[in-house]
Amino acid sequence: MTDAPTTAARRPGEQALTALGLSAPAPDPADASPHSFPGGGRWRTEIPSCEGPEALAVVLKEASRLDVPIHRISQGSGVWMLTDAEITEMVESTGERDIELCLFTGPRGTWDIGGSTRTDSRGAGLRARGHDAVAGCVEDAVRATELGVKCLLVADEGVLWTLHRARAAGIIPADTTLKVSALIGPVNPAAYAVYERLGADSVNVPSDLTLDHLTEIRRVSGAPMDMYIEAPDDLGGYVRMYEVAELIRRGAPLYLKFGLSKAPGIYPYGHHMRELTLATTKERVRRGRLALDLLARHGADGDMAPLGSRLPGDLQRFEISS
Repeated sequence: MTDAPTTAARRPGEQALTALGLSAPAPDPADASPHSFPGGGRWRTEIPSCEGPEALAVVLKEASRLDVPIHRISQGSGVWMLTDAEITEMVESTGERDIELCLFTGPRGTWDIGGSTRTDSRGAGLRARGHDAVAGCVEDAVRATELGVKCLLVADEGVLWTLHRARAAGIIPADTTLKVSALIGPVNPAAYAVYERLGADSVNVPSDLTLDHLTEIRRVSGAPMDMYIEAPDDLGGYVRMYEVAELIRRGAPLYLKFGLSKAPGIYPYGHHMRELTLATTKERVRRGRLALDLLARHGADGDMAPLGSRLPGDLQRFEISS
Protein backbone atom coordinates (compact mmCIF):
# COMPACT_ATOMS: atom_id res chain seq x y z
CA MET A 1 0.00 0.00 0.00
CA THR A 2 2.97 2.30 -0.48
CA ASP A 3 3.40 4.72 -3.31
CA ALA A 4 5.45 7.85 -3.75
CA PRO A 5 3.50 11.13 -3.60
CA THR A 6 2.99 12.80 -6.96
CA THR A 7 4.04 16.34 -7.80
CA ALA A 8 3.51 18.89 -5.07
CA ALA A 9 0.28 20.86 -5.06
CA ARG A 10 0.23 24.62 -5.15
CA ARG A 11 -0.42 26.00 -1.69
CA PRO A 12 -3.21 28.55 -1.09
CA GLY A 13 -2.11 32.09 -1.93
CA GLU A 14 1.37 30.87 -2.84
CA GLN A 15 1.96 32.92 -6.00
CA ALA A 16 0.57 36.16 -4.62
CA LEU A 17 2.45 35.89 -1.32
CA THR A 18 5.72 35.04 -3.08
CA ALA A 19 5.35 38.16 -5.22
CA LEU A 20 4.97 40.15 -1.99
CA GLY A 21 8.03 38.61 -0.39
CA LEU A 22 5.97 36.48 2.00
CA SER A 23 6.64 32.99 0.64
CA ALA A 24 6.44 30.00 2.96
CA PRO A 25 9.24 27.44 3.42
CA ALA A 26 9.18 24.60 0.91
CA PRO A 27 7.34 21.47 2.12
CA ASP A 28 9.62 18.88 3.68
CA PRO A 29 9.47 15.62 1.65
CA ALA A 30 9.99 13.72 4.90
CA ASP A 31 6.55 14.90 6.09
CA ALA A 32 4.70 13.21 3.24
CA SER A 33 2.85 9.94 3.75
CA PRO A 34 4.39 7.12 1.70
CA HIS A 35 1.08 5.22 1.60
CA SER A 36 -1.79 4.95 -0.86
CA PHE A 37 -4.93 2.89 -1.34
CA PRO A 38 -4.64 -0.54 -2.99
CA GLY A 39 -5.33 -0.18 -6.67
CA GLY A 40 -3.98 3.38 -6.68
CA GLY A 41 -4.99 6.77 -5.39
CA ARG A 42 -4.30 8.64 -2.17
CA TRP A 43 -7.78 9.89 -1.29
CA ARG A 44 -11.40 8.79 -1.36
CA THR A 45 -14.58 10.66 -0.49
CA GLU A 46 -17.30 10.05 2.09
CA ILE A 47 -20.66 11.68 2.70
CA PRO A 48 -21.59 11.09 6.38
CA SER A 49 -24.86 11.32 8.32
CA CYS A 50 -27.02 9.85 5.55
CA GLU A 51 -29.79 8.53 7.79
CA GLY A 52 -32.11 6.60 5.51
CA PRO A 53 -33.28 5.92 1.95
CA GLU A 54 -34.80 9.37 1.47
CA ALA A 55 -31.62 11.13 2.57
CA LEU A 56 -29.60 8.75 0.40
CA ALA A 57 -31.71 9.69 -2.63
CA VAL A 58 -30.96 13.36 -1.92
CA VAL A 59 -27.23 12.62 -1.72
CA LEU A 60 -27.20 10.71 -4.99
CA LYS A 61 -29.25 13.33 -6.84
CA GLU A 62 -27.15 16.23 -5.56
CA ALA A 63 -23.88 14.38 -6.20
CA SER A 64 -24.96 13.84 -9.79
CA ARG A 65 -25.99 17.49 -10.18
CA LEU A 66 -22.74 18.85 -8.73
CA ASP A 67 -20.51 16.10 -10.13
CA VAL A 68 -19.24 15.02 -6.72
CA PRO A 69 -17.58 11.57 -6.85
CA ILE A 70 -18.47 9.37 -3.86
CA HIS A 71 -16.67 6.28 -2.59
CA ARG A 72 -18.54 5.79 0.69
CA ILE A 73 -21.80 6.89 2.28
CA SER A 74 -22.18 6.45 6.04
CA GLN A 75 -25.04 6.63 8.53
CA GLY A 76 -24.84 7.64 12.18
CA SER A 77 -28.06 6.66 13.95
CA GLY A 78 -27.46 2.93 13.78
CA VAL A 79 -28.65 -0.24 12.12
CA TRP A 80 -31.35 -0.61 14.77
CA MET A 81 -32.99 2.66 13.63
CA LEU A 82 -33.68 1.27 10.13
CA THR A 83 -36.18 -1.34 8.98
CA ASP A 84 -35.03 -4.29 6.86
CA ALA A 85 -36.78 -2.71 3.89
CA GLU A 86 -34.96 0.59 4.41
CA ILE A 87 -31.57 -1.12 4.69
CA THR A 88 -32.28 -3.20 1.58
CA GLU A 89 -33.24 -0.10 -0.37
CA MET A 90 -30.03 1.66 0.68
CA VAL A 91 -27.93 -1.41 -0.20
CA GLU A 92 -29.51 -1.61 -3.64
CA SER A 93 -29.20 2.11 -4.37
CA THR A 94 -25.52 2.28 -3.40
CA GLY A 95 -24.78 -1.05 -5.08
CA GLU A 96 -26.12 0.24 -8.40
CA ARG A 97 -23.53 3.02 -8.23
CA ASP A 98 -20.71 0.94 -6.74
CA ILE A 99 -20.63 3.08 -3.57
CA GLU A 100 -19.76 1.55 -0.19
CA LEU A 101 -22.54 1.83 2.39
CA CYS A 102 -21.45 2.00 6.04
CA LEU A 103 -23.98 1.64 8.88
CA PHE A 104 -23.36 2.27 12.59
CA THR A 105 -23.68 -0.66 14.98
CA GLY A 106 -25.73 -0.92 18.11
CA PRO A 107 -26.26 0.80 21.44
CA ARG A 108 -23.93 3.54 22.68
CA GLY A 109 -23.13 4.75 26.14
CA THR A 110 -24.58 8.22 25.54
CA TRP A 111 -28.00 6.65 24.88
CA ASP A 112 -27.76 4.19 27.77
CA ILE A 113 -29.15 4.58 31.27
CA GLY A 114 -25.76 5.24 32.89
CA GLY A 115 -25.62 8.75 34.30
CA SER A 116 -21.84 9.11 33.99
CA THR A 117 -22.07 9.87 30.27
CA ARG A 118 -24.05 13.00 31.14
CA THR A 119 -21.48 14.35 33.59
CA ASP A 120 -18.78 16.81 32.59
CA SER A 121 -16.29 13.92 32.29
CA ARG A 122 -18.64 12.07 29.87
CA GLY A 123 -17.83 8.78 31.63
CA ALA A 124 -17.17 6.02 29.09
CA GLY A 125 -18.62 8.13 26.30
CA LEU A 126 -19.91 6.31 23.24
CA ARG A 127 -18.55 2.92 24.21
CA ALA A 128 -20.80 -0.12 24.64
CA ARG A 129 -21.73 -0.49 28.33
CA GLY A 130 -21.82 -4.11 29.46
CA HIS A 131 -22.33 -7.44 27.73
CA ASP A 132 -25.80 -6.59 26.45
CA ALA A 133 -24.61 -3.50 24.60
CA VAL A 134 -21.87 -5.52 22.89
CA ALA A 135 -24.49 -8.14 22.04
CA GLY A 136 -26.68 -5.45 20.49
CA CYS A 137 -23.81 -4.29 18.30
CA VAL A 138 -23.14 -7.86 17.16
CA GLU A 139 -26.84 -8.37 16.45
CA ASP A 140 -26.81 -5.23 14.31
CA ALA A 141 -23.70 -6.42 12.48
CA VAL A 142 -25.15 -9.83 11.66
CA ARG A 143 -28.46 -8.35 10.57
CA ALA A 144 -26.88 -5.65 8.41
CA THR A 145 -24.45 -7.98 6.65
CA GLU A 146 -27.22 -10.52 5.99
CA LEU A 147 -29.03 -7.68 4.18
CA GLY A 148 -25.95 -6.91 2.08
CA VAL A 149 -24.18 -4.14 4.03
CA LYS A 150 -20.41 -4.45 3.60
CA CYS A 151 -19.11 -1.77 5.99
CA LEU A 152 -19.83 -1.40 9.71
CA LEU A 153 -19.12 1.64 11.87
CA VAL A 154 -18.08 1.01 15.47
CA ALA A 155 -17.44 3.17 18.54
CA ASP A 156 -15.97 0.67 20.97
CA GLU A 157 -12.64 -1.20 21.00
CA GLY A 158 -14.23 -4.39 22.34
CA VAL A 159 -16.91 -4.33 19.65
CA LEU A 160 -14.21 -3.78 17.02
CA TRP A 161 -12.19 -6.79 18.18
CA THR A 162 -15.32 -8.93 18.51
CA LEU A 163 -16.46 -8.12 14.97
CA HIS A 164 -12.95 -8.71 13.62
CA ARG A 165 -13.03 -12.17 15.24
CA ALA A 166 -16.55 -12.73 13.89
CA ARG A 167 -15.35 -11.93 10.39
CA ALA A 168 -12.40 -14.33 10.76
CA ALA A 169 -14.78 -17.03 11.99
CA GLY A 170 -17.22 -16.55 9.11
CA ILE A 171 -20.03 -15.24 11.32
CA ILE A 172 -20.06 -12.13 9.16
CA PRO A 173 -18.57 -12.05 5.63
CA ALA A 174 -14.78 -11.98 5.42
CA ASP A 175 -14.82 -8.92 3.14
CA THR A 176 -16.81 -6.81 5.64
CA THR A 177 -14.86 -3.65 6.44
CA LEU A 178 -14.82 -2.15 9.93
CA LYS A 179 -14.61 1.61 10.41
CA VAL A 180 -13.74 3.32 13.71
CA SER A 181 -15.95 6.30 14.55
CA ALA A 182 -14.64 9.83 15.09
CA LEU A 183 -16.42 9.68 18.43
CA ILE A 184 -13.59 7.52 19.80
CA GLY A 185 -10.93 8.43 17.26
CA PRO A 186 -7.27 8.02 18.35
CA VAL A 187 -5.10 11.08 18.94
CA ASN A 188 -1.62 9.54 18.86
CA PRO A 189 0.26 7.07 16.65
CA ALA A 190 0.41 4.32 19.28
CA ALA A 191 -3.38 4.30 19.68
CA TYR A 192 -3.89 4.42 15.90
CA ALA A 193 -1.71 1.35 15.48
CA VAL A 194 -3.69 -0.48 18.17
CA TYR A 195 -6.98 0.17 16.34
CA GLU A 196 -5.44 -1.20 13.14
CA ARG A 197 -4.35 -4.34 14.97
CA LEU A 198 -7.78 -4.77 16.57
CA GLY A 199 -9.32 -5.05 13.12
CA ALA A 200 -10.00 -1.51 11.88
CA ASP A 201 -9.95 -1.08 8.11
CA SER A 202 -10.26 2.69 8.38
CA VAL A 203 -9.89 4.94 11.39
CA ASN A 204 -11.63 8.29 11.85
CA VAL A 205 -9.30 10.66 13.66
CA PRO A 206 -10.51 13.83 15.39
CA SER A 207 -10.49 16.82 13.05
CA ASP A 208 -8.34 18.93 15.36
CA LEU A 209 -5.20 16.85 14.85
CA THR A 210 -2.32 18.90 13.50
CA LEU A 211 -0.49 18.17 10.28
CA ASP A 212 2.48 16.97 12.33
CA HIS A 213 0.18 14.54 14.15
CA LEU A 214 -0.82 13.02 10.81
CA THR A 215 2.82 12.59 9.83
CA GLU A 216 3.53 10.88 13.16
CA ILE A 217 0.66 8.45 12.57
CA ARG A 218 1.82 7.65 9.06
CA ARG A 219 5.25 6.66 10.35
CA VAL A 220 3.69 3.70 12.20
CA SER A 221 0.56 2.75 10.24
CA GLY A 222 -0.70 2.64 6.67
CA ALA A 223 -4.32 1.92 7.62
CA PRO A 224 -6.75 4.24 5.78
CA MET A 225 -7.65 7.37 7.72
CA ASP A 226 -11.01 9.16 7.77
CA MET A 227 -11.13 12.87 8.55
CA TYR A 228 -13.88 15.45 8.57
CA ILE A 229 -12.81 18.31 6.32
CA GLU A 230 -15.68 20.14 7.95
CA ALA A 231 -16.69 18.73 11.32
CA PRO A 232 -20.10 18.81 12.98
CA ASP A 233 -20.34 21.15 15.95
CA ASP A 234 -20.39 18.28 18.45
CA LEU A 235 -16.99 17.25 17.06
CA GLY A 236 -15.57 20.76 17.18
CA GLY A 237 -17.05 22.47 14.12
CA TYR A 238 -13.64 22.74 12.43
CA VAL A 239 -13.53 23.82 8.78
CA ARG A 240 -10.24 22.83 7.12
CA MET A 241 -11.02 23.14 3.42
CA TYR A 242 -7.92 25.16 2.58
CA GLU A 243 -5.78 22.41 4.10
CA VAL A 244 -7.22 19.58 2.01
CA ALA A 245 -4.20 19.16 -0.27
CA GLU A 246 -1.80 19.15 2.67
CA LEU A 247 -4.03 16.80 4.67
CA ILE A 248 -3.82 14.35 1.78
CA ARG A 249 -0.05 14.80 1.45
CA ARG A 250 0.47 14.07 5.15
CA GLY A 251 -2.39 11.64 5.84
CA ALA A 252 -2.85 9.45 2.73
CA PRO A 253 -4.58 7.10 2.24
CA LEU A 254 -7.31 9.46 3.40
CA TYR A 255 -11.10 9.54 3.23
CA LEU A 256 -12.26 13.15 2.88
CA LYS A 257 -15.45 13.42 4.95
CA PHE A 258 -17.74 16.31 4.17
CA GLY A 259 -19.55 17.15 7.39
CA LEU A 260 -21.44 20.28 8.31
CA SER A 261 -20.89 22.80 11.07
CA LYS A 262 -23.60 25.11 12.48
CA ALA A 263 -26.23 22.39 12.14
CA PRO A 264 -28.19 20.66 14.93
CA GLY A 265 -27.41 17.05 15.77
CA ILE A 266 -29.74 14.52 14.16
CA TYR A 267 -28.89 11.24 15.95
CA PRO A 268 -30.93 9.15 16.46
CA TYR A 269 -32.84 10.17 13.36
CA GLY A 270 -36.60 9.90 13.00
CA HIS A 271 -39.18 11.37 10.63
CA HIS A 272 -39.85 14.17 13.08
CA MET A 273 -36.48 15.58 11.90
CA ARG A 274 -37.11 14.98 8.19
CA GLU A 275 -36.87 18.51 6.78
CA LEU A 276 -33.72 19.37 8.74
CA THR A 277 -32.07 16.09 7.80
CA LEU A 278 -32.77 16.37 4.09
CA ALA A 279 -31.60 20.00 4.01
CA THR A 280 -28.34 19.27 5.83
CA THR A 281 -27.76 16.14 3.74
CA LYS A 282 -27.99 18.20 0.56
CA GLU A 283 -25.61 20.82 1.94
CA ARG A 284 -22.99 18.20 2.85
CA VAL A 285 -22.73 17.26 -0.81
CA ARG A 286 -22.34 20.93 -1.74
CA ARG A 287 -19.56 21.25 0.86
CA GLY A 288 -17.89 18.33 -0.88
CA ARG A 289 -18.05 20.16 -4.18
CA LEU A 290 -16.41 23.22 -2.60
CA ALA A 291 -13.57 21.12 -1.18
CA LEU A 292 -13.02 19.31 -4.47
CA ASP A 293 -12.97 22.64 -6.32
CA LEU A 294 -10.19 23.80 -4.00
CA LEU A 295 -8.24 20.61 -4.68
CA ALA A 296 -8.55 21.20 -8.40
CA ARG A 297 -7.58 24.85 -8.08
CA HIS A 298 -4.43 23.87 -6.21
CA GLY A 299 -3.53 21.07 -8.63
CA ALA A 300 -4.05 18.28 -6.09
CA ASP A 301 -7.08 16.50 -7.51
CA GLY A 302 -5.23 13.94 -9.61
CA ASP A 303 -4.64 11.29 -6.96
CA MET A 304 -8.23 10.21 -6.29
CA ALA A 305 -8.68 6.46 -5.88
CA PRO A 306 -10.81 4.77 -8.55
CA LEU A 307 -14.53 4.98 -7.91
CA GLY A 308 -15.88 1.69 -6.62
CA SER A 309 -12.71 0.85 -4.69
CA ARG A 310 -13.36 0.04 -1.03
CA LEU A 311 -10.86 -2.46 0.39
CA PRO A 312 -8.00 -1.22 2.62
CA GLY A 313 -5.12 -3.43 1.49
CA ASP A 314 -2.85 -5.50 3.74
CA LEU A 315 -2.95 -4.34 7.36
CA GLN A 316 -1.31 -5.38 10.62
CA ARG A 317 -3.48 -7.45 13.00
CA PHE A 318 -3.19 -8.97 16.44
CA GLU A 319 -3.16 -12.76 16.32
CA ILE A 320 -6.52 -14.36 16.98
CA SER A 321 -6.06 -17.21 19.42
CA SER A 322 -8.19 -20.33 19.07
